[in-house]
Amino acid sequence: MYIDILVAEIGSTTTLVNAFDGINTSAPRFIGQGQAPTSVLEGDVRVGLNAAVSDLARNLAVGGIEYGQMFATSSAAGGLRMCVHGLVYDMTVKAAQAAALGAGAIIKLATAGKLSEYDIDDVKALHPNLILLAGGTDYGERETAVYNARAIASSGLKEPVIYAGNIQNRRIIEEIFSEAGIPLYITENVYPKLDLLNIEPARKIIHDVFEQHIVKAAGMEHIRDMVTGNIIPTPGAVMEAAQLLYNDIGDLAVIDIGGATTDVHSVTEGSDEISVLMTTPEPFAKRTVEGDLGLYVNARNLVDMIGIDELNKELGLNVEEVMSCYKPIPETESQFKLTERLCLEAGLTAVERHAGALRYIYTPRGRQTIAEGKDLTKLKYLIGTGGALTRLPHRKEIMRKIADCNTNSMMLYPRPEKLELLYDNDYIMASLGVLSKVYPESALSLLKQSLGLEMK
Repeated sequence: MYIDILVAEIGSTTTLVNAFDGINTSAPRFIGQGQAPTSVLEGDVRVGLNAAVSDLARNLAVGGIEYGQMFATSSAAGGLRMCVHGLVYDMTVKAAQAAALGAGAIIKLATAGKLSEYDIDDVKALHPNLILLAGGTDYGERETAVYNARAIASSGLKEPVIYAGNIQNRRIIEEIFSEAGIPLYITENVYPKLDLLNIEPARKIIHDVFEQHIVKAAGMEHIRDMVTGNIIPTPGAVMEAAQLLYNDIGDLAVIDIGGATTDVHSVTEGSDEISVLMTTPEPFAKRTVEGDLGLYVNARNLVDMIGIDELNKELGLNVEEVMSCYKPIPETESQFKLTERLCLEAGLTAVERHAGALRYIYTPRGRQTIAEGKDLTKLKYLIGTGGALTRLPHRKEIMRKIADCNTNSMMLYPRPEKLELLYDNDYIMASLGVLSKVYPESALSLLKQSLGLEMK
């Protein structure tokens, strides 16, 4: 059977392959999915990819599959690990972090100011895939970024560096890393002026650098034998899909409650009323990843957050007994009940952390209201993706409670009953994010089909 495009999602444990036909026509179609264990740690990504394609053929009841193109997203082998370094934490460091997170990175280390020898030791021990170096507004402070560039260049590190700081430093930064033989990529300043974020150019170049260097990673060396199109980090692909959809339907947030982490992506400018109360700028497209909120790896942490006695009473279960045979994919009624309650807790906590809030401060003029964090008050849609929010039996009840959590009106988040709920029913949002880089119209059509929006 011939298929136009396959998109592989190479995860840490499982590789999925999604099949799409009719690409670049008025009627693109999602036709099926295959999966197999990821084989990166065994030394060759192709083993898992071929097994997932074979599983797809079985699911489609065909003898074999040929394809025109294959794209891929990857979170295998620890995902995209980055270190970011800037001048002031609440300014250039936070801007660099926002760019890296939006691109789908896992930030292993963030530092402000001049790098110490201990910081350099930490970077070496972390083995990042990429280093993002920022610092100074344009035509502002120059010394720190140059100092940090020299510290990295003389350290023996050879990982690629992206420079997104003061444009006045570009020539000397180029010279420093060229002499050290370290790959350097220069992009626009992530914080060019006070209270102005400019993270999209850095986010895009992170994807480009990831694609150039992922093919050299252990176990991924032969990926280009099968994958002919773009390769980007899986969380970054979800952000691509979210931004694509925003251009069509407006302000939205996407939540993915996984086995190890919970990701929230939001794409919204916020409201004019809140903007005048903001104390620091926030990115238009923002991603947060909560490493302590996961339904399997971090299940015990979620149990402790709620309280085991409270859970026993609420669910009518012996939670310790259920946890003794807890599975990544629930199998029994008691496992489903516990998983769904933990899913709700992860979602509520992640949204509360992602959204900003109103706060009162007291000044000589009396009490004043300020706004801190991301303004989500203009959201129209909350979208559930990932295994839990597309497959759990009571996903709609869980999502409704997450959507209606702003009961005290202090969160920068819509009031109860205001958000419309959508679900990535085909579980293809990440695949469509990478597909959108070449086929945006087809990717949007397929995404709206998965969300049940094709008739709207």
